[in-house]
Amino acid sequence: MASESKPPFPPFTLETAKQKVKAAQDAWNTKQPDKVKLAYTPDSIWRNRDTFLTGRDEIAAFLREKWSKENGYRLRKELFAFTENKIAVQFWYEWYDDEGQWWRTYGLEDWTFADNGLMRKRQMSGNDVRIAKEERWFRDGVDVNAVEIGEKHW
Repeated sequence: MASESKPPFPPFTLETAKQKVKAAQDAWNTKQPDKVKLAYTPDSIWRNRDTFLTGRDEIAAFLREKWSKENGYRLRKELFAFTENKIAVQFWYEWYDDEGQWWRTYGLEDWTFADNGLMRKRQMSGNDVRIAKEERWFRDGVDVNAVEIGEKHW
């Protein structure tokens, strides 16, 4: 649909780039693939680690599969850099597998936006690190934005 849009729109300022990052974080934390996919252009292209996707239907299918395996998923995204229509983010998320092993995923993403504010390209690189349940940052009841993340955590 040509009338679709998702503010804020490029060109981004520091404030609007931060708003875009937190909006993405909040949407992903819903774990609702059919809601999340609407932030992307209908022909959006993705690279997620070694997986390449095109279009909203592939994005939604990928997210359904992802969140069916990543139990207890909680995500934090922070602005890393931006230009007029591009944003780079660093992210951390925690989840546990079917055996109950907790993981923290660290990574970077770069995003390119269409003029209507929908993301037309997303590239993600990430690494999964095994953690003990007691090492979790994003425990139940904790605001992911309030967790202090610094070099001491690496």
